[in-house]
Amino acid sequence: MDIFKLPDLIKQRQDSNNLYLEFIRHPSLSVGLYELPAGGIDSQKPHTEDEVYYVVKGRGMIRVGEEDRAVSGGVTVFVAAGVDHRFHTISEDLTILVFFAPAEHSNKK
Repeated sequence: MDIFKLPDLIKQRQDSNNLYLEFIRHPSLSVGLYELPAGGIDSQKPHTEDEVYYVVKGRGMIRVGEEDRAVSGGVTVFVAAGVDHRFHTISEDLTILVFFAPAEHSNKK
């Protein structure tokens, strides 16, 4: 069993100097912590795997395909593989748990 505490993950992510920290990786699933600052830019590209975002805290918008929705703490968003998506108009720092199935980049050719 592995147990992860959010404050520890946030520190690890900050120490890594990256916006994203993968902390679970198995062939069928990967999980990471993604943090975007208020006013920040999310430059991600579509992924080759299905993806679920769980917004832990913060406020902003997400665009999935051609649709925009507000996000804040407690919101869960599903994005199918290959669909263009990104967070934008971030008004409060976003802390997001990201789940890929199968693991991120597993389907990349």
